[in-house]
Amino acid sequence: MLQPKKVKHRKVQKGRNRGMATRGDNLDFGDFGLKTLEAGWITDRQIEAARIAMTRHVKRGGKIWIRMFPDKPITKKPAETRGGGGKGSPDHWVAAVKPGRVL
Repeated sequence: MLQPKKVKHRKVQKGRNRGMATRGDNLDFGDFGLKTLEAGWITDRQIEAARIAMTRHVKRGGKIWIRMFPDKPITKKPAETRGGGGKGSPDHWVAAVKPGRVL
């Protein structure tokens, strides 16, 4: 799966994903694109599944550019654990996208 090789901080705050995309909202490569309609988190597994599906569909007939990278760690506490005791350990990585972003 996609994840950064080295990060400055292992855990990050949740943050808020407001407003429209101001960068990455133009189709820079190729003839077709996939554009987000609403804000959200796209996981590393979703990016990989989309890449595999698109690759199988175009076969050798085209090139695919993935213009997002999951650089935000999402933490998770173990199952059946009481609250408190600090933040959980990093579980997976996501890319935060805003509406209008070309994927």
